[in-house]
Amino acid sequence: RKGFKLVILDEADAMTQDAQNALRRVIEKFTENTRFCLICNYLSKIIPALQSRCTRFRFGPLTPELMVPRLQHVIQEEGVDVTEDGMKALVTLSSGDMRRALNILQSTSMAFGKVTEENVYTCTGHPLKSDIANILDWMLNQDFSTAYRKIMELKTLKGLALQDILTEIHLFVHRGGERLWLWVILGRPDFPLPLTKCLLLSTVDFPPSIRIQLLIKLADIEYRLAAGTNEKIQLSSLIAAFQVTRDLVVAEA
Repeated sequence: RKGFKLVILDEADAMTQDAQNALRRVIEKFTENTRFCLICNYLSKIIPALQSRCTRFRFGPLTPELMVPRLQHVIQEEGVDVTEDGMKALVTLSSGDMRRALNILQSTSMAFGKVTEENVYTCTGHPLKSDIANILDWMLNQDFSTAYRKIMELKTLKGLALQDILTEIHLFVHRGGERLWLWVILGRPDFPLPLTKCLLLSTVDFPPSIRIQLLIKLADIEYRLAAGTNEKIQLSSLIAAFQVTRDLVVAEA
């Protein structure tokens, strides 16, 4: 015996059940001189027969402290022009996945030449923070029809998916305390009114009870989108949820 052979199978969760059953027999046949390493994203997609023959190691997402030095090394070696906000966007959108960060870096560099925050978000089709701020502002400060029209125009212009918009809005609501403002009209719903008749509130710093109800509505919309429902109808539901929340804030003010 001269040691073991090592077989590494990446994306093993993409294999069909028949293929995994065949692999199980191969593993059993060559167990004396071969070790198999199966790499997957979703353990639930690996059949129990394979799982029972393996020792499981779980790896969490990389922290920014680990990702940034490696990204800087790649950037220096490849001679890519990356701004500071572009680096932050790479780390944010990759969510701890180094392969995704490198793919975004390469795609943005090839498409735009310079890797900035705006170019990174544009290349990935992800809504900019400024876009999300505008959408929140429209939903909370405009009437329903105006908000719907402006958001639809933005979605069409930048090719944004409602799912991505919903995810970013959820982060704004969940964190709370963002520097966005809601001009709540006291006494009547139509706009505009003199500044003296307006109440200035933080848009996403809602009272806990109101925030909980809003998050439940966002979860319902996300569930319906995952089921393949009409985006236009769900966008209407999203705007309605925020305008109902605005009315509740006014009632408690």
